Amino acid sequence: MADQLPPSLTRLKEEFNKLPGIGPRSAERLAFHILKSNKEEALALAGAIREVKENVRHCRICFNLTEADPCPICIDPKRDPSQVYVVEQPKDLMLLETTGLVRGVYHVLLGHIAPLDGIEPGDLTIDALVKRVKAGGIKEVILATNPTMEGEGTGLHIKSVLANSGVQITRLARGLPSGSQIEYASRAVLQDAIEGRRTF
Repeated sequence: MADQLPPSLTRLKEEFNKLPGIGPRSAERLAFHILKSNKEEALALAGAIREVKENVRHCRICFNLTEADPCPICIDPKRDPSQVYVVEQPKDLMLLETTGLVRGVYHVLLGHIAPLDGIEPGDLTIDALVKRVKAGGIKEVILATNPTMEGEGTGLHIKSVLANSGVQITRLARGLPSGSQIEYASRAVLQDAIEGRRTF
């Protein structure tokens, strides 16, 4: 089948097939959808992909995704910069934001410690978090890593490196079931977790 397609369509199909959760059949459907779309729609998609790759970066303070550096959360005067929520990924930050309960700021680790996958503490933004704490002004670090084995291990590592910093270290309450992902938690569960956080 692939040999019967024009080379550019085959290439588009192959690129879609590289996306997570997209198999050969879905990739083929997407490629033909683009082909059937009018030129403006197809080029708008291409332009959006180009824009996100050219304009989106990590905030130099918290490592959230942003087009402005520092990000809008870090420079928001209504936020409490003495309270830092530590999350694994930008999508976790976005979910916590939907609760409307976070008054502090964030620090995005860009992953979790997973030695079996070759991800060590130095591969994350933990050193940058330590520097933020040492710079002063932070009173509480709230560990909002996922309640998985890797998330818990990452939280324990952060607790150990900040042990003598003088800041209070808390953990989101167990409104989040062990082994779950923040990404899939409801607003009510996240609200319970935030309001019931405990010393870690």
